[in-house]
Amino acid sequence: MDRTRRRISQGRGTGTVSDLVALVTGGTKGIGKAIARSLAKKGIRVYMNFAADAQAAETALGELKAEGMSAAVMQADVSDQEQVNTMIGTIVQNEGRLDILVNNAGIIKDGLLMLMPDRNWHKVIEVNLNSVYYCSKSVLRPMIGSKWGRIINIISPSALMGRAGQTNYAASKGGVLSLTRSLAREVGRYNITVNAVSPGVIATELTKEMDEKIREEFISMIPAGRFGTPEEVAHAVSFLASDEAGYITGEYISVDGGLT
Repeated sequence: MDRTRRRISQGRGTGTVSDLVALVTGGTKGIGKAIARSLAKKGIRVYMNFAADAQAAETALGELKAEGMSAAVMQADVSDQEQVNTMIGTIVQNEGRLDILVNNAGIIKDGLLMLMPDRNWHKVIEVNLNSVYYCSKSVLRPMIGSKWGRIINIISPSALMGRAGQTNYAASKGGVLSLTRSLAREVGRYNITVNAVSPGVIATELTKEMDEKIREEFISMIPAGRFGTPEEVAHAVSFLASDEAGYITGEYISVDGGLT
């Protein structure tokens, strides 16, 4: 295949693409859906992974297709290595390649360490950290084969500064950041970059349900004086997926209004 067809155009700095394929885990809601839309708007064929909510997945898929975008949904529990390998194997079989991986899927089960049920520790590590290992390992062979790839991991300010009541979550996201930096050193020679994006407090369905006093307390800690939007996170991910970011690897971008 002509490499110029697969790579991101430098024309006018907009980064339009053709023939690239992306997978966004946890890609049918919130930040993940915004990331999927942002990539699809550039002409990338996007697979949106989901774990259980088939209705939300069909809704997200319908929205993208209604806008004329190329998208599909794939159900898999990303904390299960066999399911991950099957999902990614199916995509590669269907498309002949997989160029961009966004490890976005994650859960939160907060609680003080002394009182934390062991199952809450293990589940957060399995979904937030182990999934990144499983997905990244599975995509490396096709990326190395094509001598081009982008792996973008979604982390959190908890990975950078810690937070009481989030030892499990902070450990999982801190692990992802360290994995990002180490893997970048392993695969850079294959023209594969590995980076992370750290969203701060982002306006989602969850934040809409916040008590007004708690909302004001959060906003008071953010120099920008507001919550971020899923689209602002998605813009950072799209940039890291582009050729314009080809010399950036092993790094993270904070999209948190100055919180960290």
